[in-house]
Amino acid sequence: MLAGLAAVGATQSQSASGLLVICVVQGLLSIVLSAVYRVPVKFAWSTPGAALLVATAGVTGRFGEAVAAFIVAASLILLVGLWPVLERIIARIPRPVSSAMLAGILLPLCLAPVKAAVAIPLLAIPVILIWLVLYRLAPRWAVPAAIALAGVLLAVTAGSGWLAGAHLAPLLVFVAPVFDPLVVVSLAIPLFIVTMAGQNIPGAAILSNFGYHVPVRSALVSSGVLSGVGAMFGGITVNLAALTQALTAGPEASPDRSQRWIASVAAGGTYIALGLLAGVATAFVIASPPLLIEAVAGLALLSALIGAVVAAVADAAHRLAAILTFLVTASGIVVGGVGSAFWGLLVGGVVMLWLSWGRRRATAPRP
Repeated sequence: MLAGLAAVGATQSQSASGLLVICVVQGLLSIVLSAVYRVPVKFAWSTPGAALLVATAGVTGRFGEAVAAFIVAASLILLVGLWPVLERIIARIPRPVSSAMLAGILLPLCLAPVKAAVAIPLLAIPVILIWLVLYRLAPRWAVPAAIALAGVLLAVTAGSGWLAGAHLAPLLVFVAPVFDPLVVVSLAIPLFIVTMAGQNIPGAAILSNFGYHVPVRSALVSSGVLSGVGAMFGGITVNLAALTQALTAGPEASPDRSQRWIASVAAGGTYIALGLLAGVATAFVIASPPLLIEAVAGLALLSALIGAVVAAVADAAHRLAAILTFLVTASGIVVGGVGSAFWGLLVGGVVMLWLSWGRRRATAPRP
């Protein structure tokens, strides 16, 4: 995210302000909507959007023009939220396809513990072992213990040097938008598309896959409005989470589905705390091996991966569509700036429709 903001002209203080705003906005949205609907609605920043900023670094070097593009993208999300057809479309995504998409999203991260055990064995293997031991003795504490141990190991290995460039006080910087039609077309439209296709649609599908009614309209309208306001302080669009949605909506959050919304509220509170300490948190993460952080997340998501794979292949009639969805999603391809989760859904849906249509024609009674 920081690299993306810098790529479109943000100064260090503007980037810190943007990170602060993003964390606070997605935290508030996660807390309020989860508490109101009693559904684990999880929000996050647009990861494909951040990648888009890096890829389109030559579009503008004036951050005010990028901020104007952020505002336009947020406005488009708001307009989609006011269009109720989208909610009906998401509700009709077949369960095998949505489950396979979730499995494809989770697979790369769930492979991280294996990669970390080989690349950084002194850090990763103790974390994996404590997770495995507690998964047998006290399953609810397996992931928290792994996170705590990873934090201790990171703090020890990073030493005290990582604090040198950290700022303790929150920093909020207003950035006046400068509307340039070329930048709006080149940045705002692609940002809107990748945010909707790469985050909002898969995020809603994942939540629906766990059996929850997704408040799509409220999520899009509220995230569109707050993203537009946050853009004037350097923040990129905020959207429904995809990957981390599986953490708060899955069985690891709570065996009781009706209580999992508390996990999203807790995540929202953590986001706000991290936002207020954005300088310190950023310095710590930069000093940490990314693979170890991914490995801990992978351990936490293993149960969600198992559930998604089982649900995807449960119906023999739809296994081909599910496997194709899984393969396309797990491939990580990016076409036209849109990530693999969207294309996986599209391919799986088309294949399922084609095969079902063929079966209906074969079994239709002859006149």
